[in-house]
Amino acid sequence: MGEKVLRGGYTTGACAAAGVKAALLYAQGRPWQVVTLMALDGTMLTIPVRAVCRTQQGLQAEVIKESGDDPDITNGVSVFTTVCRREDEEPMRFAAGEGIGTVTKPGLSVPVGEPSINPGPRRLMRRAAEDVLGTSAGLSVTIAIPAGRELARKTLNPVLGIEGGISVIGTTGVLRPMSEEGFKNSLVPQIDVALAAGYQDLVFVPGKIGERLALSWGLPREAIVETSNFIGFLLEAAADRHVSRVLLLGHIGKLVKVAAGIFYTHNRIADARLETMAAYGAAAGLETQDVQRVLASNTTEDALAVLREAGLLPGVCHTLAERAGERAERYLFGRMQVGVAMMTMQGELLGMNETAEAIGRDYGWNQKV
Repeated sequence: MGEKVLRGGYTTGACAAAGVKAALLYAQGRPWQVVTLMALDGTMLTIPVRAVCRTQQGLQAEVIKESGDDPDITNGVSVFTTVCRREDEEPMRFAAGEGIGTVTKPGLSVPVGEPSINPGPRRLMRRAAEDVLGTSAGLSVTIAIPAGRELARKTLNPVLGIEGGISVIGTTGVLRPMSEEGFKNSLVPQIDVALAAGYQDLVFVPGKIGERLALSWGLPREAIVETSNFIGFLLEAAADRHVSRVLLLGHIGKLVKVAAGIFYTHNRIADARLETMAAYGAAAGLETQDVQRVLASNTTEDALAVLREAGLLPGVCHTLAERAGERAERYLFGRMQVGVAMMTMQGELLGMNETAEAIGRDYGWNQKV
């Protein structure tokens, strides 16, 4: 049997654009139940419209978001687009309705104070209006996603300073299923927001464990960037933006992979945690039977217990942190300094390199070194 072909979908921005077009068609007495849009990459989209009605604010269209086989949190939600005419002929204006966030921090593609409606969707909505009217001037568009306030808690919006709901996103309007590239790119704005806030030394954490520890040590929340498994990708993005230094801080189970030159740390892609710990333990004098115990461990925490029993834990972990920093800087061809601080699940500091210590000291952290 052949591989299953995954179904594509369309973005919230495309839903809003379809709503604009449907509302304007309705105003002209033309069929509006299904609209066609040319996405910004040239793809033709056919989007059904659930309803159009006249309200006190203008003509409102409802479109149901369709994500295809992409695991998108907005799949199935209603996107309401309200269009009204103004008396002037100024460019199309955009407003945030219920569930749409407002930008409160600089560094994003939309200025502070504006509704979090990205440039791609704005362009798509202007084009949708031009398809019907020949112009988009003199129109105001309000977008609402009532489920957005709750859904925003499952996104990076609170970290990015987008308050009150989700963002209307989409680079082209087309939603590609299972887009790893899209997910990686969604992490990058964290860097831009941190830089816009004045931070040149950033703190990269793979997940919530690192974030919790970083905050407990007194590191600034605004400087923290969550990398997920894409440590290498985010390091390159930081180097491209001329970031001075980055501190990689997190559980040893993730960061020990960096010591082995692994920069995409998903366990289904590369899982050399125990092998790396065993190799560095052996190099430090770990007995053969204990090396075998490390390799047979269920978790990195179990492997740490073996090193601790042998009296080698501090030295091995310090070496692993140094090596991870060296491999990261080599990965970046020396464009940026990288500090590394590894800890246990409980928050015990296991080892760090000199750059990590320097960044922490400059931030006045309360971690004893």
